[in-house]
Amino acid sequence: MQPSMNNKSYVIFLSIVAALGGFLFGFDTAVISGAERYIQTVWNLSDLEHGLAIAIALYGTVIGALFAGIPANKYGRKNTLLWIGILYSVSALGSAMAPEVYTFMFSRFIGGLGVGASSVVAPMYISEIAPAKNRGVLVALYQFNIVFGILMAYFSNYLIEMGSFQESWRWMLGVEAIPALIYTALSIKLPKSPRWLIAKKDDFENARIILTRTDPEGVDEAIRLAMEEKKLMKVAVGFGALFHKKYFKITAMAILIALFNQLSGINAIIYFAPRIFEMAGISTENALLSTIGIGAINLVATMFGLYLIDKAGRKTLMYIGSIGYIISLSLISYTFFGGGIPTSVLPYFVFFFIASHAIGQGSVIWVFISEIFPNELRAFGQSLGCFTHWILAAVITNVFPFFANTFGPSSIFAFFGVMMILQLLWVIFKMPETKGRSLEEIQQDLKKSHA
Repeated sequence: MQPSMNNKSYVIFLSIVAALGGFLFGFDTAVISGAERYIQTVWNLSDLEHGLAIAIALYGTVIGALFAGIPANKYGRKNTLLWIGILYSVSALGSAMAPEVYTFMFSRFIGGLGVGASSVVAPMYISEIAPAKNRGVLVALYQFNIVFGILMAYFSNYLIEMGSFQESWRWMLGVEAIPALIYTALSIKLPKSPRWLIAKKDDFENARIILTRTDPEGVDEAIRLAMEEKKLMKVAVGFGALFHKKYFKITAMAILIALFNQLSGINAIIYFAPRIFEMAGISTENALLSTIGIGAINLVATMFGLYLIDKAGRKTLMYIGSIGYIISLSLISYTFFGGGIPTSVLPYFVFFFIASHAIGQGSVIWVFISEIFPNELRAFGQSLGCFTHWILAAVITNVFPFFANTFGPSSIFAFFGVMMILQLLWVIFKMPETKGRSLEEIQQDLKKSHA
């Protein structure tokens, strides 16, 4: 049976609503770049104190990512997404109105919990409702919303900075409350995940009703394979099962793709873009304008990645991204080293880096991690992969100002380039392709290859 436009519209609507958590993720991550210098000055913070104040949201993200699988398993993906919206709302208002640095850090930590949980639950929810042939692009809508949120944060920061706002940094942080409240309201309209209903509630009837609307072509096969998978699941469900010999290689893939994502240096650039440009001698105003360029390039390249992910496949995009990383990071490092390249072209090398990330890792990571685990273990596997991603992001963001001032940006970006050579080797020799197959079919293939 061919899905009607109603079916297609419905699954797209659900995917967009869930993916709005990515918009808040991106906005929350990038908005601090416009406020971080004011925060250091207002509260007279040292480099290490400043790094902690900025990175505290990422430590919240680490905890949110690590533990999000628990409520997602117990109370469902939908209910967890609703609470994520509430966390974002509280964080935006609290950080904007903070009277001192500790209240600010606590509020940013709350927002970090939302970011971490969102990175686990939203891609997982979309992957569990989406048809196999469109799953890549629908899950990647989450990444699109991340980069759209980043662009809007940069643009919002620029408008507020150029306006006549007193304590402009508070306005930069507080404006996030508007999309956060909208997202919270829309999350109420989401149905429960059909895979969660099967895995945790044995509710095949309601799962079939939902899948009939979201994946009418694949509903029968999905139900049949899900029943088989449930019967074959002999390992106790929990974080410990991820390290059972039956699933360890799948777990290792999720950890490695998340590890390499952060060892590219992406969060160092997103969080400290204006500072990086200023270190190269670019004026503050032009640095802020250049960050808008980063957001625009990120958005356009992500759209290209979305177009390709279900056509060319996940692995091909990782090839493109890895090679782009290596070239762009080498050029950035060489520019800071003083190799004769004028610093005025540095923003273009950063744009090249951002485009490489958006087409490659940015488009693939959330899709890949959400696809490779069995239904029963997906919440825990997604949590572990996201935890790895965010613990590295927190550490790198916390130490970047110190290492940049101590060793210089040339050495740091050279290190990131070497890490991306290792990523390319992993993609060539170890990463499987997952496009065009149902979640249950992917499990069968991975079991065979890892038998």
